[in-house]
Amino acid sequence: MAGGKLTPRQKMINLMYLVFIAMLALNMSKEVLSAFGILNTKIVDSNMITDTRNESSFQQLAQKAQDQPGQFGDKKAKVDKIRKASKEFSDYLEAIKTEITKKFPKDKEGNYPCEQMDKSDEIDNMFYKGDRESPKAKEFLAFIQGYAGKIKAIGGSSIAESEMKKIEKRFATEAVYSEKAGAKLPWLDYNYHHFPLIASVTKLTQLQADIKATESDVMTGMFQTDLVAAASLTAYQPIVVPEKTAFFQGEAVKGKIILGKFDPTLVAKSVIVNGTSVKASAGQADFSFGAGAVGEHDITGSFNFDEGGKVVSLPIKGNYVVVPRPNSATISADKMNVVYRGVVNPMTISFAGVSDNNVNASAPGMTKGGKPGKYEIRPGQGTELTISVTAKLPDGKPVSDKKSFRIKGIPGPMGTIRGEMGVVKGPKGSLMVSTIGAKLVDFDFEVGLDVVGFNLKVAGQPTVVVQGNKLNSQCQAAISKAGRGDQVTISEIKTKLVGAGSYMLPRTGVVIYEVQ
Repeated sequence: MAGGKLTPRQKMINLMYLVFIAMLALNMSKEVLSAFGILNTKIVDSNMITDTRNESSFQQLAQKAQDQPGQFGDKKAKVDKIRKASKEFSDYLEAIKTEITKKFPKDKEGNYPCEQMDKSDEIDNMFYKGDRESPKAKEFLAFIQGYAGKIKAIGGSSIAESEMKKIEKRFATEAVYSEKAGAKLPWLDYNYHHFPLIASVTKLTQLQADIKATESDVMTGMFQTDLVAAASLTAYQPIVVPEKTAFFQGEAVKGKIILGKFDPTLVAKSVIVNGTSVKASAGQADFSFGAGAVGEHDITGSFNFDEGGKVVSLPIKGNYVVVPRPNSATISADKMNVVYRGVVNPMTISFAGVSDNNVNASAPGMTKGGKPGKYEIRPGQGTELTISVTAKLPDGKPVSDKKSFRIKGIPGPMGTIRGEMGVVKGPKGSLMVSTIGAKLVDFDFEVGLDVVGFNLKVAGQPTVVVQGNKLNSQCQAAISKAGRGDQVTISEIKTKLVGAGSYMLPRTGVVIYEVQ
């Protein structure tokens, strides 16, 4: 096309071809830049959803830490520190994005002018001084390299080794082989040097997504560790339950060794109590031996099982007291060391050495149960409840005792859609016919919950206030306008106990529905 002697007309045609080819190249460049912008927007939207999901998981962990500080308190403390380190890193990346895009403001829909962000000057000037990395570049790399180390230092053994390796790989900054260069390039050069600005912004947004994914993986891994531990035999705790807590001198000490996590199909290979082998049955073993002298005595031994080709021994540790005559009552809550307002609390009350027909217990809201030693109590107002017990000893003399219990309200439940908590996903049609419910997480009592009202909010539309637990026509109209990826928030959920009259539960947690 460029050789030989050309006529003016042919020269004009050739020039038009060159212009046409240049226009094709320009259009392709614009398409690539726009694709980066679309990708960046999608990652930002995904980050917002992940933030919501992580917050929901953290709130569940916080509730567990409040209810069971011994088991979950340390995990929550670690997650608090990890979230702080993650926010510091993410905020740092956001500050870089703000600095390098200040000449390219977003439009009213929050999108960058991608086709104008085809140069690399802003990011190159920040990270390089000539051909050398700038102090800002070294600071940036230090943040990336240090983040995984912080997670490992904070999480310790709570994070599985395989999970930690995945996190370290996610934030690795080793040199990368370049086909174009035919050699390894420094990580910063390979990812940011001479790249269009919109591409660099997208990569920074992806780093923020990696941070949020790390938070999610760590919390999920901690819960998974608990599930694995609960499935192992090491989760079982042998409990010594004597027939009564005190014995007369000369009596036979009788009772049972019961596993704290009772399984009717679990039978020990052998059980040793105070050096003597006893017969094991489903989840327990009976024992009997002489009481001995007056005073406190230990009960020791082990439950022995086969697991994974090895013998797992669970130690038995207990004690009993031999007394010349009973002088105190035995009062224990069947399910917990507190009583809850709004539900029936089962109680077991006895007096050592005294038959049930000679024992009388009283407290506000207490009634006699259907079996010996069994009582039920419905606490009223206040924060403390005292149970008084009187008994007639075999010699006719009366004795008495009392014990105080804390009264607590039932914890706030979590809202549900189709029985699911947190962020629920599905089509609009499924939400329109769904029932709004509530669920108590890790609560010891089986209770029925009724949702009597809630608020529904679709982004950009007025809040709809609903009576009952079904979506009304206003809700359906609002949902019909929602688009794919939009979130519908169900909040201000009003919940009450079934059969408890007007007793309303504390604030019910929010549930979110993401339209697919």
